[in-house]
Amino acid sequence: MAVEAILIILIVGAVAGWLAGQIVRGMGFGLIGNIVVGIVGAFIAGWLLPRIGIVIGGGMIASIINATIGAVVLLVILGLIRRA
Repeated sequence: MAVEAILIILIVGAVAGWLAGQIVRGMGFGLIGNIVVGIVGAFIAGWLLPRIGIVIGGGMIASIINATIGAVVLLVILGLIRRA
């Protein structure tokens, strides 16, 4: 994987983490924690969504949407585990 691709994934993940923190209020980990969750969610969504047949499209906006979906799912799961 090229350095540029990793940098783009990190930026998209950071934006997605912030968006996921805005969507899932009360289950977040603060700004920095949500950004880290967004980066992990971007990797998860980039791997998982195409395998289950969900393809939103190409481009930066589609990548942000995919990563936000992954980050929201990850935030909800982590929030449920943390509360248990």
